[in-house]
Amino acid sequence: MGTPAKTLDHLNKVVVAFLNGARIKGCAYDFSALKESFNLRPQEDPLQGQGIKVEMKDLKAVFFVKDFSGNPEYHESLRADAPMHGRKIEVTFIDGEKMVGRTEGYNPQRLGFFVFPTDPKSNNIRIFVVIRNTRQVRFV
Repeated sequence: MGTPAKTLDHLNKVVVAFLNGARIKGCAYDFSALKESFNLRPQEDPLQGQGIKVEMKDLKAVFFVKDFSGNPEYHESLRADAPMHGRKIEVTFIDGEKMVGRTEGYNPQRLGFFVFPTDPKSNNIRIFVVIRNTRQVRFV
């Protein structure tokens, strides 16, 4: 059996949020919640382009998105009509930015954890938060 062809539809589309405020869009091929780094391929040509190594210590979060364009005018609702799994959590990053969502796997001893948006219309599928770069994490 051969290896299936890689297409853009099967890639992890991400927006990487750095501590310095920069954000880079691309595709993560080898992301792991347990590893200190991953490779990011460029948004423009992820199947052929050169990637860069991204160190988790330099990040606030990795946003796994439905599409790269998103809607900057859209403000996510913190209420959801459908029942959701996990506990509601509020994350405050060291730069003061706050995020609210739900999580099933927060453990302060780990590198990070996933937060899921409460708004089903969100462009975010899930967000990986790097714990060492948060000021406060609390259940709400």
